[in-house]
Amino acid sequence: MKNSKFRALCMPLVFVMALSGTQPASAASGLGNINVASTVISACLVVGSVIAFGAYSSSQVDQSGNITVICTFGTSYNVGLDAGSGIGATTAVRKLTGLGGGHLDYALYRNSGRTNLWGSSIGTDTLAATATGLLQSHTVYGRIAAGQAPAPDIYTDTVTITLTY
Repeated sequence: MKNSKFRALCMPLVFVMALSGTQPASAASGLGNINVASTVISACLVVGSVIAFGAYSSSQVDQSGNITVICTFGTSYNVGLDAGSGIGATTAVRKLTGLGGGHLDYALYRNSGRTNLWGSSIGTDTLAATATGLLQSHTVYGRIAAGQAPAPDIYTDTVTITLTY
């Protein structure tokens, strides 16, 4: 009797499995890819400090300032300085202009020996560097040559920094 009840329960199960073609469960796997990409752009910022020569009395005056640059790591860049806003100024002879219209000549250099003028021609008189991703400070060396006889006044100039990257 037990055997016939078992057969009665199993027969429908075997019949359903045979019709459905279902096999016993088994594990399977597949492979695929996901593509991942990113673009890192070069970006830079530049800030200049004040170069305060102080009082001039016909003797040579040397002073320095800084240009601070931050760029994306690995970015190559050039720092150039224009001639300034003084009338008749060049990158070799810049002009501090007094409130009364007089001028006082000066120069800006890339090296402490003050032999390499700082100008705006890439590959000639600019400063080239590669970014570290951190703040990088570049010294600007200034000089007012001896022997000038300007009128007493307050003399100023504005030099534009061009950062090319």
